[in-house]
Amino acid sequence: MPLAPLPPTDTRRFFRPVAVELTALLRDLPAEAWDRPTVAGNWRVRDVVAHLVDVSVRRLSFHRDRYIPPAPPQPVLTERDLVIFINGLNRQWVEAAGRISPRMLIDLFEFTTSALADFTEAFPDDGTALFAVSWAGEERSEGWFDLGREFTELWHHQAQVRDAVMAPPLGDPAWLHAVLLIALRGLPHAFRDTRAHPGQTLTIEITGPAGGVWTLERTDGGWTLWAGQDHADTARVTMSDDTAWRLLFNALPAERADKLVTRSGDPGVYGPLLRARSVIV
Repeated sequence: MPLAPLPPTDTRRFFRPVAVELTALLRDLPAEAWDRPTVAGNWRVRDVVAHLVDVSVRRLSFHRDRYIPPAPPQPVLTERDLVIFINGLNRQWVEAAGRISPRMLIDLFEFTTSALADFTEAFPDDGTALFAVSWAGEERSEGWFDLGREFTELWHHQAQVRDAVMAPPLGDPAWLHAVLLIALRGLPHAFRDTRAHPGQTLTIEITGPAGGVWTLERTDGGWTLWAGQDHADTARVTMSDDTAWRLLFNALPAERADKLVTRSGDPGVYGPLLRARSVIV
């Protein structure tokens, strides 16, 4: 497959079915399951669900309703400042949600994600972004990329819940494929400090029904992500679609990633992929 530019990834109609699937799962959970740990740090299942309510409320308030949020208590001047600020917002909400029952959390999740789906489905093709996608190193993003980042938030957190309660993964590979298409766009930024000569390439092969093949190419101006592969690649990595989302969304311990990601070629070129994240951490 020759190299080709990546087209925009439209996730607008994926929010609703993924949220509906998670709502159905949550309504069947036994009481003890709400306190099970997840891979999301110290968050339990109930904390992850509360966080998803929060991100829907924020998106609807700030984007749909054009509400101007309170200013950060400290200036956000660096990526580290942003991480601290976002983590603080998340922590405040999750702590307050400790007073909310599982039944109420489900009702809130169902209501807010339905409203969010109404908004995304009506969002125009050329809509502007509310927020730049920081993990991709952008200061200004296209609207589809901003919404795509929002969709990856919903998808990977629902996957964390499914893992914690030992539920099967979602059945439609198109949803995970869209998540990977959005997440991979963070790689040029993740590789920004990698030393390589112009023309050197990393082929990324993701197997499974949601997978594909992409190429990260070093150019004079930095790194560029392409669809397809360069048969004269400098390095190559291969992993399953399940491993890929776990790696890029900080849900895969380093020792497991080392075993699950097959690598060949120049280690200096493929090395940064194991540290790449398509989420604010």
